[in-house]
Amino acid sequence: QAQLVESGGGLVQPGGSLRLSCAVSGIIFSTNTMGWYRQVPEKQRELVASITSGGPPNYADSVKGRFTISRDNAKNTVYLQMNSLKPEDTAVYYCNVLTSYGSGYAVLVSWGQGTQVTVSS
Repeated sequence: QAQLVESGGGLVQPGGSLRLSCAVSGIIFSTNTMGWYRQVPEKQRELVASITSGGPPNYADSVKGRFTISRDNAKNTVYLQMNSLKPEDTAVYYCNVLTSYGSGYAVLVSWGQGTQVTVSS
């Protein structure tokens, strides 16, 4: 059974950086599109970045130029480097395996526990 384990969150001051990791098991990682989502209470989960097996990454406008998604197929891990963090980036961050669905994506794996990112002075 596929499993996702996110890590790397924490408390950081505005303008700071964090690097999130997501270890993936139970699937053929290298051929799958991966994505990072975030969720704040009482709001829908938001896709912030995605990366295919070989194409360019995509980003939500809210994080473009500040966040970078990358993957290490040898380690079955996807990363999210977050720079110039803002208080509005505060959320629980999740990764998932994506498949094309309509004009967007659907997730293929049960959600992991996520990792909390708090941006505050």
